[in-house]
Amino acid sequence: MTYPEPRYHGDTGLVAATYRPAGHGPELTYANGNTVHYLATGATTDGQFGLYRWVMGPEPSGPSPHFHRSISESFYVLEGSVRIYDGARWIDTEPGDWVHVPEGGVHAFRNESGAPATMLLHFAPGAPREGYFEGLPELAGMSEEEKAEFFIRHDTYWVS
Repeated sequence: MTYPEPRYHGDTGLVAATYRPAGHGPELTYANGNTVHYLATGATTDGQFGLYRWVMGPEPSGPSPHFHRSISESFYVLEGSVRIYDGARWIDTEPGDWVHVPEGGVHAFRNESGAPATMLLHFAPGAPREGYFEGLPELAGMSEEEKAEFFIRHDTYWVS
């Protein structure tokens, strides 16, 4: 493994950091109260990665087993316990646990603890996951064909 080719070719460095204060509100709130904070999107990282803080209430929630063809996904648990499926088994995680799923890896997550839970979701490269997150509430009004197109457009393939 080696370093990638340089993307910056200047001699003095840039003033280019991004700051997001802890008190910044979520970009998305679902009907069940779960929230998503867009910490870094693919658009803001020039496609290198996406980083989101996922805050779940005590009610069970989370996607069924699925995989992505073009992005990897990592989970870092900050608070509570999240059940994460690694393709073979469900793992009951706790704060500080980390799970990485490469492209093609079957995975899922659920909060079944009865208590709130928070985790970071990291995608690489930085695909436009915001469109996926924001489109989920619209699924109920979509035809089966529209749902299938939505999931393919957002690189999400369900496993039965």
